[in-house]
Amino acid sequence: MDVVALLKSASLLVPEETATENDVTVHDVWEYLAHDEWEVALGLLEELGGRAAAPGAFWASMAAAAEELRLERSAAWCRWREGETRNGVIRADLTLRAPSDGGRRSPADGAGVLRPMWNIGNSTPAGEPEHNIALIWVEDAPALEPGGRATVRLAPLTPRSWRHLEPGQVITMHETRTVAGTAVVLQADFRHTEMCFGES
Repeated sequence: MDVVALLKSASLLVPEETATENDVTVHDVWEYLAHDEWEVALGLLEELGGRAAAPGAFWASMAAAAEELRLERSAAWCRWREGETRNGVIRADLTLRAPSDGGRRSPADGAGVLRPMWNIGNSTPAGEPEHNIALIWVEDAPALEPGGRATVRLAPLTPRSWRHLEPGQVITMHETRTVAGTAVVLQADFRHTEMCFGES
């Protein structure tokens, strides 16, 4: 399928009244498509999809279009958002330990590559702390510097184990036995998985 068809398919899943902060709507996207401004259209659709609970089919079409355009980070982001439609959204304010305090010495990749363990309050049958794995996506930055702080999104490998999380809860990140970072949960939304725009 070509890029225009994929983007048109995605645009049809956006309600006409949805608008970006700059009042851009799907009608504007169609104008960009008519003038072969595919990357601009894709970027605007990403923003429109983020304004409401876009369904998985929207993000799948967007990811395929981004792949056709060889926009690797956009493709990865759209695949990430597609996963969130199935598993829910977890966002947290993460602070990494400083290298001088035993923290990592290199930046943490921000595009869903790093998959550390997390202590989220679960226990093993023997009563020991159980660590659960989740990938990290750093919002608004390509990476998180050592000792840095950022809002991150988490994609658990076993989503069901994370459903008890609540905003305000403190969780810890582990790359070894020691704590590599501390995060405060900002959002733990599992209510709208696999729903389309406008559903409640």
